[in-house]
Amino acid sequence: MSQNDDRDAFTAAMRGVKPLTFEQRAQIRRRPQATAKKTRLARAEILNESLNGPAERSTDGIEQLGEGVAFRRAALPKRIFQMLRGGRYSIEDEVDLHGLSVSAAKIALREFIVQAARRRLGCVRVVHGKGLRSGPGGPVLKGSVQQWLSQWEEVLAFVSAKPRDGGSGAVYVLLQRR
Repeated sequence: MSQNDDRDAFTAAMRGVKPLTFEQRAQIRRRPQATAKKTRLARAEILNESLNGPAERSTDGIEQLGEGVAFRRAALPKRIFQMLRGGRYSIEDEVDLHGLSVSAAKIALREFIVQAARRRLGCVRVVHGKGLRSGPGGPVLKGSVQQWLSQWEEVLAFVSAKPRDGGSGAVYVLLQRR
């Protein structure tokens, strides 16, 4: 097929097609960019951390795996948990908490988990980000999300997502179906 044949075929295929008006175009929602400001206090914390090492954090049953994380209620069979860790459940819904304050993220996440449980969803993804711009204290939302999820009865287990789904910046959450 020559270039002219291709052009003729395209022209024929486009005959009768009308461009969308501005009002008909899809609206693209842009996620607000998270901003972190390094204050004098933050710089002092960086210096302190570099001299004394990072502060220890309580995990309340949350297993830290390098940058990854895993949590399982004792009642959940290990076989089911291994399937979650392997990314073998389909993600039925997700929430993205990027750019939210801690208090706003907690409210959004709680509403999402409650609604997902009411809808009888099995596996959801929570995107909290990796906290790369969080400053000296490290990721804020990441640790908070893990703490909240481990405390809520609707959550049976959660693990860090596979790299294709956000890696250490997201978790798969297995919910109790009501």
